Amino acid sequence: MSLNQSKDHNRRLVLASRPVGAPSPDNFRLEQADIPRPADGQVLLRTVFLSLDPYMRGRMSDAPSYAEPVAIGDVMVGGTVNRVVESRLDGFETGDWVLSYTCGWQDYALSDGEMLVNLGKNPPQPSLALGILGMPGFTAYMGLLDIGAPKEGETLVVASATGPVGATVGQIGKLKGCRTVGVAGGAEKCRFAVEELGFDACIDHYADDFAEQLAAACPSGIDVYYENVGGKVLDGVLPLLNTGARVPVCGLISQYNATNLPEGPDRLGMLMGLILVKRLKVQGFIIFDDYGHRYDEFYQEMSRWYAEGKIKYREQIVDNLEQAPEAFIGMLEGKNFGKLVIRVGSDD
Repeated sequence: MSLNQSKDHNRRLVLASRPVGAPSPDNFRLEQADIPRPADGQVLLRTVFLSLDPYMRGRMSDAPSYAEPVAIGDVMVGGTVNRVVESRLDGFETGDWVLSYTCGWQDYALSDGEMLVNLGKNPPQPSLALGILGMPGFTAYMGLLDIGAPKEGETLVVASATGPVGATVGQIGKLKGCRTVGVAGGAEKCRFAVEELGFDACIDHYADDFAEQLAAACPSGIDVYYENVGGKVLDGVLPLLNTGARVPVCGLISQYNATNLPEGPDRLGMLMGLILVKRLKVQGFIIFDDYGHRYDEFYQEMSRWYAEGKIKYREQIVDNLEQAPEAFIGMLEGKNFGKLVIRVGSDD
């Protein structure tokens, strides 16, 4: 097999230590183990694609959260697309493609069928199940439509506008008739948001006059702000929120590596005052916990939009499992461009 994937052993990337601040390569350890064998009621899976997502930084910490942290010495968590190597479980056959949320950062894993979706023998682009047709697309769809509830003619602002969630949010907003303003890091990403994704405007959050540019791009204020960044971007958005604005919150990537509260004045009082005076709806959500029962609805609609060319999707694929830590660290710094996926093994 290519990509250093062997039929004789299982590469595993485990959590070696908990990061303080930004993760470093020393927080990960590459191990080699025997390939497990399935018992009755199990399948042996070989990983082809591994999704890298910001939520994984939270799982590296032992701070209280919505999910259990990865234990020291355990395999890092992550969504994967796999091939079935051997099956002793009804409904799965050798050669099937599957989407798994229990395998993580390793070549091989056993599954009893929990959180395992059969993608069939020949899906046209299997890695889409980790992006536009998977967790990021689902997050964009439900967060915007159910919590954001955009209406035609409203102004929607989207943080991290060229990331896998933000890019999809902006395009759905356009389908719903919104004026859509993105926020991204750098001129290249901002051009892509406007020229390729169809945003009405995109503001570079590195600009010294970011807040002024955002205000100019939103002359009628902001009705929906899709939040997945926090920090400087939120500071610029808050004064522009209209009465009755909705703020779906799916992440706060600017804060994931923080070890202290941000410098400057305490913003909590101002935020609570705005929530009261402007009757804001600010709602966080965990996609599969809150909306898992609506996945089929999302999948059907998003598949149609994608097939019809109404939703565009950009993917960044990095080869080899060994590159996952460096790619993950870069993603948290905003270095990726599109959905970040590790190609762990061959697709045959």
